[in-house]
Amino acid sequence: MDWHLSLVAMFTTILALMAIGMPVAVAFLTINLLGTLYFMGGLSGIDQLIANSTTSITNFSLVPVPLFLVMGELLFHTGLAMRVFDALDKCFGGIKGRLSYMTVVGGTVFATLSGSSMANTAMLGSTLMPDMVKRGYKPHMIMGPIVATGGLAMIIPPSSLAVLLGSIGRIDVGALLIAGMIPGLLLALMFILVIRTQISLDPASAPGHPDVKASVPEMIKAVTFDVLPMGLVIFAVVGLILLGWATPSESAAFGVLAVAFLAALYKKLSIEAITKSLRGALIVSTLMLTIIIGSTTFSQILAFSGASSGLIMWSSGFDLNAYTMLAILFLTLVFLGMFMDQLSIMMLTLPVFMPLVSLYGFDQVWFGVVMLLALELSLATPPFGLLLFVMVGVSPKGTTIGNVAWAALPYILCTLALIVVLAIFPELATWLPQITR
Repeated sequence: MDWHLSLVAMFTTILALMAIGMPVAVAFLTINLLGTLYFMGGLSGIDQLIANSTTSITNFSLVPVPLFLVMGELLFHTGLAMRVFDALDKCFGGIKGRLSYMTVVGGTVFATLSGSSMANTAMLGSTLMPDMVKRGYKPHMIMGPIVATGGLAMIIPPSSLAVLLGSIGRIDVGALLIAGMIPGLLLALMFILVIRTQISLDPASAPGHPDVKASVPEMIKAVTFDVLPMGLVIFAVVGLILLGWATPSESAAFGVLAVAFLAALYKKLSIEAITKSLRGALIVSTLMLTIIIGSTTFSQILAFSGASSGLIMWSSGFDLNAYTMLAILFLTLVFLGMFMDQLSIMMLTLPVFMPLVSLYGFDQVWFGVVMLLALELSLATPPFGLLLFVMVGVSPKGTTIGNVAWAALPYILCTLALIVVLAIFPELATWLPQITR
């Protein structure tokens, strides 16, 4: 079969299966089975498919994924995350828009501890939103910061999706995790500037909090006992990689131990919390690994059918410059983000994107950060951005996807601006990994 027909047939079929409601993992496995029977010699190809599937999920670089998930679940179920927010609450005092600022700062801190965008958004929405509504914040000052900050967990290490991206795209996982630090913090700063601008334009959108007062000794005590100890977790996950003392897998294990140690220190480590954390991590890990099986074999079938090599030759024939190709890849990610979840997008596009990245000479780590930003952007892209649904789920009755999307718009523009800045100054993503290698 001609490579054009092979490529169109496989992508059309898998998108059609997803469109009729078939689970992503099952859709990938179905198309892989059909592709194997047609392109890889029938039943003998099935044996190869099984062997490849086993290899794809016994990759040591995937070990951080379940560990990061356990770490985030433990932080949530032991109440350590809420201690951080309570301490920050005292520090911000009665300033105008205090809870909006706290959403960004606290969400950024939690992003460096959890690695889960969904958990970050759900926690911010369920804990901060009721108080913000009660105090009279306008909807865009509530939902916008929560949706935007929730996605930071995808960029700032530890990021489970970054580990998966590095593993499947054959990018240095440790370098990719570190590379997201500066862009992630820069994006958080941009979010704070958006909030400050919105309050300046409409002072009534976020009230002050004159009733919230804490003395300096109380603030110092809160930070010392509830925030600074979390630095142990950040050091275990990020610091050990930066210093070259541990691999991502080892640092993820140390991260879990650090959270467990702190929970025990605060007398919050219970059998119930451990059980809930392991159960939650197991469910998500199983889903991810099943999709990885489908995706990696899908990319192998694409290569075996000649579709991958044909697409590369076809793309190089257009004589496009590198940034035009980057724009095409980025727009493809954003478009798919309107209809699909981030893991599915990654699984579907990486087999095609990574050969093009090599062809056009992009730094793989830099492209990985850009792709994570594009996926983070698609989390808030209607009509099916996952964080939009999470936000609607924790919002007051009557809140629509449109309300949430409109509130998130200024923050979406921040992400777009950051991608442009990274295109002009790629060192923002590549400098930190280079000095730690």
